[in-house]
Parts: sequence; structure tokens; C-alpha cells
Amino acid sequence: MISWLQSRGYWPFHVAWSEWTSTLLDGLLKTIEYAALGFLAAALLGLVLALMRTSRIALVRLPASIYTELFKNVPLLVIISVTYYGIVQFGIKLGVFEAGALSLAIFYAAYLSEIFRSALVGVHGAQREAAQALGLNRWATFAHVIFPQALRLALPGTNTMLVDLLKSTSLLTVIAAGELMAVGNSVASQTFEQMEVFLVIGAIYFALCYPLSQALLWLERRVQAGSPLSPARSRRLRAARELLDVA
Repeated sequence: MISWLQSRGYWPFHVAWSEWTSTLLDGLLKTIEYAALGFLAAALLGLVLALMRTSRIALVRLPASIYTELFKNVPLLVIISVTYYGIVQFGIKLGVFEAGALSLAIFYAAYLSEIFRSALVGVHGAQREAAQALGLNRWATFAHVIFPQALRLALPGTNTMLVDLLKSTSLLTVIAAGELMAVGNSVASQTFEQMEVFLVIGAIYFALCYPLSQALLWLERRVQAGSPLSPARSRRLRAARELLDVA
């Protein structure tokens, strides 16, 4: 069928994509691995930075503020180059995967810290006072009162950062990270069909990012509507409703 379409000029593609299927799949899996590990590390580091920035102690706030302002205003491409090429001068040699994931984590932790900090500050102070009146200590107040509410507030910005991080893995091509864009560059250099190759790569990114963004939007709407954030909380709410029905 494809040969018939090609012979009549109806087939728009000139690259034999069947020969590159396994390579594209490997690049796609690499992209997902970079995004998953980079986002997880960035979220954890961003939360630590956000807690530091909300501290009452100036010596705790200052390093977190410096980190956030520094890496918010430095291009990701520079961070990738320094992480992989620059620190070698100090005797530190990271593998391609480690350098790529670390660069993403360093860069996006700065933005996530801002999102988390604003969410923590956005929880009304009366919530803390009510928790203290119930006899909860500081840790229990944070874990059971402040954090769940802050998580709801942080969800929209966090979802946006996740999709943006996934797209930004394409910059790792500068260190030959083997992700999707690196595969695209390899195919383009061997086939000389740059337009076709990068249109296909763009379509793959869209097919990866659009369903993810829609799923995150659905999750955001569910959470904003009051759905529980964890199965354990869902079970507790269901048990409470059953007790109320019995009463």
C-alpha cells in the first residue's frame, strides 16, 4: 500500500521509519526516564527549599533564597553543560544519564520551590491555630492539616512544570543523552530529511505531552472538587459517611 502511494506521489514521507522504530522507542523510553527521575528529584528538592524559605530563621531562609534566585535566572542549557562538561575540571565525572537527570532536577527545583512556598503560605493561619487547639504538634499539623491543603493549591503549577520538564528533556541532546531529540538528530543526519524528521519528532512529543496534560488537568479538577488525595483518606471518608448514614 505504501509503495503504491509512493509511486503516485501521495505518500508524504521519504524516511523508511520502519527501520528506525526500535531506535525511536529507545529514545522515547529514555525521555520518559529522564523526565520521571528529574521531576521526582526536583519535587523533593523543591519541597525542602520551600520549607527552608518559610522558616523563621534567616540563616535557613538565605541559602534557599539564593539557590532559587540563581537557578531561576540561569538557562537550563548552561546547567546541562556545566553539569556534564564543566565539573570534570574538578575531578568529578558524571555519566550522561546522571548528568541529564541532575540538570533537570537542579533547574526545576527552583521553580517548584516557588510554587510550593506560595502554596504553603496560602494556607490560612487559622488552620494552624485550629490544629493547635486540637492538641496537634507541629509535625502532625503540617502532615495532616497544612500539607494536604497546600498540595491542592500547588497542583496546577506543579502539573505545568511536569509537562514543561518533559519537553525540556530535548535540550539533553547537547550531551548526546540518547533521548528522543537526539534520535531525531541522528535520523536527520543520516537521511537528510530534516523537515520530515523533526515534524515526526514533534508529533511524538505532542502525542506524549497532550494526554499527560489532559490527565493532569482531570486530576486537578477532581482535587478541586474535593476528591481525596490518597486511597487511605478516601477509605476514611467512606467509613465516616457510612457511620453517619447508620446514625
